[in-house]
This record gives sequence, C-alpha cells and structure tokens, in this order.
Amino acid sequence: MQAPVFPSRQINIKKTGAVEGKISTDAIQKAIDRIARQGGGTITVPKGHWLTGRLILKSNTNLCIEEGAVLEFSGHIKDYLPVVATRNEGADIMSLGAMIYAYNEENIAVTGNGTLLAPDYDCEISKKQNGGVTLDMEQKLKTDKLSDGSNGRVFMPTFIGPVKCSNILIEGVTLKRSIFWNIVPVYSKNIIIRNITVSSHGHGRTDGIDIDSSQDVLIENSTLDCGDDCFTLKSGRGEEAVDLGIPTENVVIRNCHIKRGTGGITIGSETAGMVRNIYAENIIMDNPVHAIYIKTRRPRGGGGENIWIKNITVNKSRSAAINIDMLGSERFVGELGRRMPEREVNKLTPCFRNIFINDFEINSCKTLLKAKGLPESPIENLIIKGIKSNCKTISMHDTGKFEISFNE
Repeated sequence: MQAPVFPSRQINIKKTGAVEGKISTDAIQKAIDRIARQGGGTITVPKGHWLTGRLILKSNTNLCIEEGAVLEFSGHIKDYLPVVATRNEGADIMSLGAMIYAYNEENIAVTGNGTLLAPDYDCEISKKQNGGVTLDMEQKLKTDKLSDGSNGRVFMPTFIGPVKCSNILIEGVTLKRSIFWNIVPVYSKNIIIRNITVSSHGHGRTDGIDIDSSQDVLIENSTLDCGDDCFTLKSGRGEEAVDLGIPTENVVIRNCHIKRGTGGITIGSETAGMVRNIYAENIIMDNPVHAIYIKTRRPRGGGGENIWIKNITVNKSRSAAINIDMLGSERFVGELGRRMPEREVNKLTPCFRNIFINDFEINSCKTLLKAKGLPESPIENLIIKGIKSNCKTISMHDTGKFEISFNE
C-alpha cells in the first residue's frame, strides 16, 4: 500500500484568520478550500489551542496538527449543519456526519503529532443524541433518514469519518475525549492508519477504529484505550445493507497495543455486507472485556469469513477471552435473541466461517472461549491452535467443524 503524497505548498490557519481561543471553523475551512483550489498541499494547525466546528477535507489536502497543537471541536449542533450523508451503527442517514468529514474525495490525510479534542461529554450534541439504532429505529430509517435536530434529536458525529473516499492517511495524531466512535471510514478504500493514539475510555459507545464497508486497509503501530470496541470491522445492518452488498475486506491490523475496551479485535455486530479477508497479528492487550469479539444478530445479514488472528498476548480478559456470538440479547433484538425455535434461512440470516486463531496467550480470564452460533446457521470451521492459558473453560453451541490445541 502507498500513502498519499501531497504537493509541497502549505498554509498556516493563522493566515486565513484563525485565532486561538475563538471558534475558527470558517478560517480553517477557508485554508482547506484554498489549498484544494491550488491543487493540494498541507494545512498546518500550529502549536496552541484552537476551536472549531465540523471541517470538510477536500481532495489532495493534508490537515496537519503540529506537536503542541490542540484542535478542540464544538459540542453545539449548529456547528455541524447542514447535515451530510453518513452512517450510524450500520444505517445510512443524513445527519451531523463527522467532526473531520470528507465525501467522495481522494488523497486526503490527517497527520501530525498534535491532539484532536472532542467536546465535553455533557455537550448539547450528547444531551440530544438519539442513542443506538434499535430494530424499531432501523425500520423508521428506511423512509426517514434525516436527523438534523429539528425534532430535538440527532445522531452523534464520529470523530474522523470519510465517506466514499480513497487514498486516506491518518497518522501520528492523538484523539481524546471522544463522544462517539473515533475513526470511521465508510464506503472507502486504500486506507492507512498508523502511529495514532485513541483515549476515550470512560464513556460508552466510544469505539476506537471502525472500518465500515471499506476495502484495502492497513492499521499499525497504534494504541487504543476505549470505552467500547477497539479495532472493529463492520459492513452495515439489515435488508438495505444486504442488498447494497458492500463488504469490509482485505484488512491488516498489526503491531498494536490495546489498553482497555469491550472487544479488542472485533467483527460486527453490523455485518450485512460481509467482513472477510482479515489478518491481525502482534497485538498486546492489557485489560479488554473480550480479547477477540466476533458478533452478529439474526436480522443483521451477511457475516464474516476468512479471518486470521495470530500472536496475541493478553494480560486479563474480564469475561470470555474469545467470544463469538450470533444470538445477541432479547433486549436488543426481541424474540430473535432466543436460540429456539430454529428459523428459516433467508437473506438476513448471517453466517460465520473460516476463523483461524493461532498463538494466543492469556494470563487471566473467566472463560477462555464462548461460541454461540445459530441452529439454522452454525459457526463453521473454527480452528484455534497454540493457546497458552491457565483457564481452559469452553462453552459452545451450534458450531460445525471445530479444533483447539494448547501449548503448555
């Protein structure tokens, strides 16, 4: 993979009117637009504390947050209007989008050794959030995709969220105090994310990196401390996303560190377009709830296949170290969360197959493996080798071919 290369021209946001301590969205956006019109280059956010609303990257632009710079984002709905095309928990909507957004652009980057700072968690956006996409909400969004706050509610903006973009680089930056998912490329391709730090532990729904219906991705040398899942692979939810059929595929995750989070390496639970050809290696995890968390639900569709995970070292898992769950909970999917009766297979029936886990070492966990398939769609070809663990407790149902071996 090749990172995007930018022309040598640069512009400092102070040149277009940005002032420390004053909201400077227009000035920063002016710098981005000017560089883009000139053929591309780097927009520099210098040392200091800068305030902004939503920023929209354009083709051939690199937003560089220099060391010592803090770019803090507004928590007011008005600073993310008008609404833009985006995706929230697998559902396509028109809403606030992302704090750093791009649509149908190419050769874009967010780089530097500075800090991106989300608004306080009790900001207006958080107070008026819709919450998660329930089954009822999913049905409503088929006909009413607009969420601009006019009804008093909005969907949360992600932190960095390019949509339908290609040749993306996110490198060096630290993301702090997120109010929702952090880095979320959607319908995008050729993505490199490296040497970044996410610090969002303490608040739920603050995933680290979500790759959503995107292809050809390299994630490396990064550290995540999250309030929800960490490295997460998704591809939409429900009938609309199944019909669209855009997978997340060809993803490498390597040489990374997970401090805390719900799932360390996570697939799902939005899997409608399929998640496949995933390779993760050389990951150190301190204290996740689940080190490996592979999940979907009966009405989600799609599923996952061809997943290789190797050389994983875990200090402590607070629940099942390896958790593969296709049922979910009645709380979220109603009676579909009940194992029986066996349902008729249809296009919304998910599947998981060809999952290979090698060289997995864990110091402490309550359960080593939980695997819950569906009676109508068992987990197929789950091969786990080279496990080193004092705990050997395994709980399984509705699985096909399965192998496990231990290193003493």
